Amino acid sequence: MKLNKLIQQFIIYLEIEKGYSAETIRNYNFYLKRFCNWVKNPDISEISSKNIKDYRLFLNRLIKKDQQTIKKNTQNYHLIAIRSFFKYLIKQDIPCLPPDKIELAKMPMRQVDFLESHELLNLLEAPILAKNKENNIIKYRDKAILEVLFSTGLRVSELTNLKRENINLEKTDFTIRGKGEKLRIVFLSNQALYWLKRYLSERKDISLWLFIRHDRALNTKKDDYNKITPRSIQRLVIKYTKIAGITKKITPHIIRHSFATDLLINGADIRAVQEMLGHSSITTTQIYTHVTNKQLKEVHEAFHNKHDK
Repeated sequence: MKLNKLIQQFIIYLEIEKGYSAETIRNYNFYLKRFCNWVKNPDISEISSKNIKDYRLFLNRLIKKDQQTIKKNTQNYHLIAIRSFFKYLIKQDIPCLPPDKIELAKMPMRQVDFLESHELLNLLEAPILAKNKENNIIKYRDKAILEVLFSTGLRVSELTNLKRENINLEKTDFTIRGKGEKLRIVFLSNQALYWLKRYLSERKDISLWLFIRHDRALNTKKDDYNKITPRSIQRLVIKYTKIAGITKKITPHIIRHSFATDLLINGADIRAVQEMLGHSSITTTQIYTHVTNKQLKEVHEAFHNKHDK
């Protein structure tokens, strides 16, 4: 069977059976179509290990519009999509190249950026302490957003998709449907809960969304237009980063990093952190351990530079 036909079936499988998000499906479709066009759409049985090796070389040398080559992690996203596709074919009893023949490029250890405790405190206080002309409802909303992001470790898309019904203001935990439609429990600090209540007490609208835009009139016919967007969250984080006097680049995802780092520094079990972050693999969570290894610090303090004691 031709490669393009099988890719179409796989994309439908990702949507219907796996429940992947629209963005993830678009990415898989893009990566696989690029491979299909490069390899000139053969029968699936004709694809060999040499094709994959040659394709890896093609990706490594590919020049984008900005005259830069594709980053190693992006090259790996292409290969991960192909490998997932071949795993699907194996499950469908379609003879093809074994997925384990598709090797990924070796990646350098990822550097994790996070907020130091004093930076985090300044950022969280910025919406209330800032001398600006924002009305109270926007100040309270922005304060609640920052507190909820740090308290829960939510991805920005998960935050913007929250509805009022998702949260019981009499409880400090709630269930979130995250990446890959997976359910997990996240927890609200007392501060996050306080500012959420204060923000919602200012709201007089009937929108179902937990966080909405307040810079335009409410759309009563299309409520989806009222909810705050991930881009708006990014902009407000940048805004309060500047107000807080933080010079390094801060994004909503760095607040998520700070959430995980804070837990691990204070002795949380990595498996529990994995669960709270919604990581499907412990390997993803382990990127934080090289900045939070208390045991190494204790060894250093116990055995290094003893002549100072």
